[in-house]
Amino acid sequence: MSEHFHELTVAEITPETEDANSVRFAVPEELAETFAFKAGQHLTLKATIDGEEVRRNYSLCVAPHEGQLKVTVKRIAGGVFSNWVGDHLKEGDRLDVLPPHGSFTYDFDESAPPRHYVAFAGGSGITPIMSLLRTALAREPEARFTLFYGNRDSSSVIFLDQLSDLKDRYMGRFELFHFLSEEAGDVDLFNGMLDRETCDAVIEDLVRDPKAVESYFICGPGPMMDAAEAALLDAGVDKPRIHIERFTAGRPSAAVAAQLAQAKQQASGTHMWVTLDGRARKVEFNGDNILDSAREAGLPAPFACKAGVCATCRARVTEGDVEMGARYGLTDEEIAAGYILTCQSVPKGDGVKVDYDA
Repeated sequence: MSEHFHELTVAEITPETEDANSVRFAVPEELAETFAFKAGQHLTLKATIDGEEVRRNYSLCVAPHEGQLKVTVKRIAGGVFSNWVGDHLKEGDRLDVLPPHGSFTYDFDESAPPRHYVAFAGGSGITPIMSLLRTALAREPEARFTLFYGNRDSSSVIFLDQLSDLKDRYMGRFELFHFLSEEAGDVDLFNGMLDRETCDAVIEDLVRDPKAVESYFICGPGPMMDAAEAALLDAGVDKPRIHIERFTAGRPSAAVAAQLAQAKQQASGTHMWVTLDGRARKVEFNGDNILDSAREAGLPAPFACKAGVCATCRARVTEGDVEMGARYGLTDEEIAAGYILTCQSVPKGDGVKVDYDA
């Protein structure tokens, strides 16, 4: 995928909570195919803020069949882009937007037998899951969807009314359980965070037969995602059935950091071939990573987070080997197929070939 932003008009801004807004973009007819998306994917938005270019990824919160292009942006402390959206963005403004991408998706099948899906969400992690559950319930007439959703209190629940409406519309097919860490209810299980102990309990008491679930979707704060994944694996769920979307990356271990530093030193002076938009160019490694090397050579290689999370910079190694640091944005299957995150990758020797078009 090349870096090809399109300027889209903000058609509507909808407050979801005190610190979260949904932004709907108007998509002209000639770009309808370009901005077609799969449930669970995200957009990269670009803006100039205080004289600097800033890019961020935000998940689509709507289903493909709903005919809208909408993301939800939640303010975070010190967040340059999220606070700019909350304070300054208004209807009629224009933003640079990269076409939808991301692999936190699933192929729902309208002819499938009755299937059960389960999701664990925390805070703004509900955004891509909202797209997935809307799609599953609409596309598969006999599917069931169970959502465990953690927040601070009821006022911070994004899509509270929309989730309630979905429960009414899909009675018997959509189960919703709220977990609040700073607001007490009548049931002890739902008071507190979705930590490991709580995840174990809900899998045993509310999922009941975890191995019979078709797929699990997990998105939210890192500790919650780690707890949910560990609980599912310990319950005997096969790892390929567990899909995880991370918004942030932790620091690499000392061993990984040392290994990557050594690889950079050894790659000094090497050259590689980078294919983008059908053209292969010989590129000198800049001593840091493949993405920056390609961009310094004048290639419009795409990127957003540069932290190994979003997979905007994904490419495929067609020849040679690379050393890769963080890899949160890739599935095990993608890694096995030769895909890398170029912002995290260093060539191992001369002549490595990397293809962004693959």
